[in-house]
Amino acid sequence: MGARLRRLFAVTTALTFALILLGVYTASAGAGLSCGADWPFCAGGLLWETVPGFIEWFHRLVAMITGFFILGTTWGAWKYYDSTRIRAAATLALVVLPVQILLGGGTVLFYGVWVQVAHHAAALVIFAALLAATLWAYEEPRAETASATETADGYPSDD
Repeated sequence: MGARLRRLFAVTTALTFALILLGVYTASAGAGLSCGADWPFCAGGLLWETVPGFIEWFHRLVAMITGFFILGTTWGAWKYYDSTRIRAAATLALVVLPVQILLGGGTVLFYGVWVQVAHHAAALVIFAALLAATLWAYEEPRAETASATETADGYPSDD
């Protein structure tokens, strides 16, 4: 499970980074308000009516998928890792996620500069937490490869 879980951490982190880039594209393309001040819907419906509406809708879809990946990554951190720092970093990402979702809705409903800044800042906190958890998860296998005469922390065993 170790290698597969580490890959899940890496994929979740990469997906989060891609989502941030997609969010920047959505804002720079002027698509952020293309669904109108209608969140979580798009112009009163579930689907888009224009190309900018599709861009905004696609950003929301990728955000939802990424949220499920963050949930799964946090669950894996708690189930398969004893590391406090990995668990804490993954949990931080999960705790900030609902705040991020509300801020995303706020960017559509209010479109104020401070809401946008907070939305982007929360995204960066989530990304940084996932990046830290991923890097720490990739450090963990060193304990498994320690020689028979060394403990997991690299010191000689007392045997």
